[in-house]
Amino acid sequence: MDLIEKLNDKNFLLYAAKNYYNPTCINSEDFFEDLKRFKYIKRLVNRYLDNDKLSERLILNHLICIFNVFGIPAGLQMLEFRLDERHWPVIKPFLIFLGTIENTQYTGVEQDKLVIERLRII
Repeated sequence: MDLIEKLNDKNFLLYAAKNYYNPTCINSEDFFEDLKRFKYIKRLVNRYLDNDKLSERLILNHLICIFNVFGIPAGLQMLEFRLDERHWPVIKPFLIFLGTIENTQYTGVEQDKLVIERLRII
């Protein structure tokens, strides 16, 4: 049973460390570099929302890295904590594209059509 029921600022690092698995990790700097990927994703999505500049391959790369080192369930929970509601219409198509969620999950989130089109090209 997971001791952390709801993520908050106080337990986020503990939850991340508990779910972290990176065999190539040499020191804590690697761990914190992987944690920065959440900030990078948020920044890239904000840039798209503000300027219509979508870096879909870079967002995909960061998401893949997150799920590789934290796992899918923990990665999703950490994304839910770190991202705002306005980010989810952009992120949901990426998660479906990667197969980390089903189309029936996050039903209240309408997907951004341009993101879907760009992912279909890949």
